[in-house]
Amino acid sequence: MSNTQTSETTQNVNIVEFNDSGEREQEVTVPKVSKTAEEWHRQLSTQQFEVTRADGTERAFTGEYWDNHEHGIYRCVCCGTALFSSETKFESGTGWPSFSAPLAKENVTATEDRKFGMTRVAVSCRRCDAHLGHVFPDGPKPTGLRFCMNSASLRFVKS
Repeated sequence: MSNTQTSETTQNVNIVEFNDSGEREQEVTVPKVSKTAEEWHRQLSTQQFEVTRADGTERAFTGEYWDNHEHGIYRCVCCGTALFSSETKFESGTGWPSFSAPLAKENVTATEDRKFGMTRVAVSCRRCDAHLGHVFPDGPKPTGLRFCMNSASLRFVKS
């Protein structure tokens, strides 16, 4: 079987679109982004590929956005889907960008991750399955969640 998809096997997903100011626009049904490893390699840097396509993690305090305090939104580096807002970003002390909630729950997926002898919840982009990071139940109110994301999986758009 080929790594490329044909139009007959293309899946659709529902996501919420946001403009670059972070304003919710509409819920849409869009084709799921599916590319071969070679296509992803051409599009992404080595670190972006390692994090988003191979479930890697950048070292703490090394990513571009862990200490970013500008206002804007964070999009998926692979497909551009709006994921997080600076409005929910907080200082977690972990060295990774941390958010209390995604812009829209429809834009991310959470799955159990049992790697490294522990159970965690991995977070991915719904549209392209890019690995973003993990979510933990130790965040601030009102959600109590800490979406601990890799800078390499994100593209910041200043508002």
